[in-house]
Amino acid sequence: QVQLVQSGGGLVQTGRSLRLSCAASGVIFGASVMGWYRQAPGRQRELVATISRGGSTNYADSVKGRFTISRDNAKNTVYLQMNSLKSEDTAVYYCNANPAWGNYWGQGTQVTVSS
Repeated sequence: QVQLVQSGGGLVQTGRSLRLSCAASGVIFGASVMGWYRQAPGRQRELVATISRGGSTNYADSVKGRFTISRDNAKNTVYLQMNSLKSEDTAVYYCNANPAWGNYWGQGTQVTVSS
């Protein structure tokens, strides 16, 4: 049973923008801090941004000022708006939800930034 479904991503040139979306089941979404992580080839998965149920956000230093995480509680969806993309942002991006009873991941989506 798929709990988190991602969309968005793809190939984009340096400096351009992309938006990722992640739709979750209502029970999971309402109980979770939602987050985005990424994993580049040969590197560990790293935190990109998180957003609490109340809307408090946290960002990795590498994306501060360029990426914005948001959540639409009516649609059970979390977004990651990525602006001023750099080649080092190239990675597979994963949506995450971590309610008290478990940890859930989206299927992953490739973001490739070319110069």
